[in-house]
Amino acid sequence: MKNYEIHYDEEADFLEVFFGEPTQSTAEEIEADVFVRRDEQTNEVKSVMIFGFKKRAGILKEILEKINMRLPLNVNID
Repeated sequence: MKNYEIHYDEEADFLEVFFGEPTQSTAEEIEADVFVRRDEQTNEVKSVMIFGFKKRAGILKEILEKINMRLPLNVNID
């Protein structure tokens, strides 16, 4: 597993999960308010961004499975 970092802005209700070292990348909206950022050269996933995260926290696992990524932990939002 690569290094990862999780950033959550409670005020904006925005979650971003970063994978590996940052590189020049582009973002694609894969469904409403959910974006995947990929390296411009390798197409490797660099981050997943979710707006309005609290109301649909369960979507993180679904999105990670869709892009074939995993985190070595469980995330629970109450």
